[in-house]
Amino acid sequence: MKSNLFMESFKAHWGAPGGIAQTIVGSLLRDESMPCPPRIRHELHLDDQGRAILYEIEAKDKTLPIVLLAHGMGGCSESGYMKRISAKLWMQGYGVFLINQSGCGPGMGLSPRMWNGGSSDDLAKMIDFVVQRHPEKSLMPVGFSLSGNVLLKYLGEGRRVPKNISGALAVNPPVDLRVASDIISRKWSCALFNKYYMRLIRNQAVALVKQFPSALNPLKNLKTIWGFDVSYTAPAGGFKDVDDYYDRSSSKHYLAGIKIPTTILSAEDDPFVPGYLFDQVAMSEKVALHKPENGGHMGYISRHATPHGDRRWMDYAVLEWIIGSHDAEGGR
Repeated sequence: MKSNLFMESFKAHWGAPGGIAQTIVGSLLRDESMPCPPRIRHELHLDDQGRAILYEIEAKDKTLPIVLLAHGMGGCSESGYMKRISAKLWMQGYGVFLINQSGCGPGMGLSPRMWNGGSSDDLAKMIDFVVQRHPEKSLMPVGFSLSGNVLLKYLGEGRRVPKNISGALAVNPPVDLRVASDIISRKWSCALFNKYYMRLIRNQAVALVKQFPSALNPLKNLKTIWGFDVSYTAPAGGFKDVDDYYDRSSSKHYLAGIKIPTTILSAEDDPFVPGYLFDQVAMSEKVALHKPENGGHMGYISRHATPHGDRRWMDYAVLEWIIGSHDAEGGR
């Protein structure tokens, strides 16, 4: 199997030396324009009223696996990292699906509920849709941030997982939702991030209320992630309360049940997902954990340029993981 030692090789740029700086620069840095691959739009019914939008980028090389990219909280298929990584994969010949979780991106206003960190039923329907479109292909799902938590939960909670899934990658997954929510909502050093996420969530909430005025109103408490989870996420998701939501949805409870090769990439200095969390949970032998010392939350702005000609080490790591995992199957 191709070595994954590159996962530990990240060196932070001198201008963004810590987790907070890496996270901010990673989010705000504007990249040179990437090619925009042609997309096929799919509309998937999640339930009687809810719909979600998926975009498909067709493969140039039909022998390669399909890659599914799932965005983080407040994000969508149009988030910078989703567009960058999908374009880089397409240039390497891969077919890609970019999903929009319920109520996100082009799917804003198409569902009477917003997704949450435990939305593995929705992810299962999206994965099944991709498998049905390409039953002969291997599928490699990649979940970023909150979708990383959903992906790990999906893999480890004991449901039927299609045999097409040959491996999975979770990037900076908040495996303990209670800890992540508390840090973002209460730590002064994370106030900027809380404000940023709440602005994105508000946009989604406004679209929902406009289209579904009789649905539970998400606009009641939009000051902090914790308050939003108390007033909306827990009741809208059918949980008893916010503690029930955090307990049942945190993927740390499901890592021991994962049965397919799965990689977790999460920096030690992630400001929302402290590295020590992974030392406190039981993991399946199928799970490989990589914790670079630096990188922040999906920042990974590198000291040196990657082989792609930029400093986006996260993109490089995702592509290297996909290529290495495919090589391990004897596919190339």
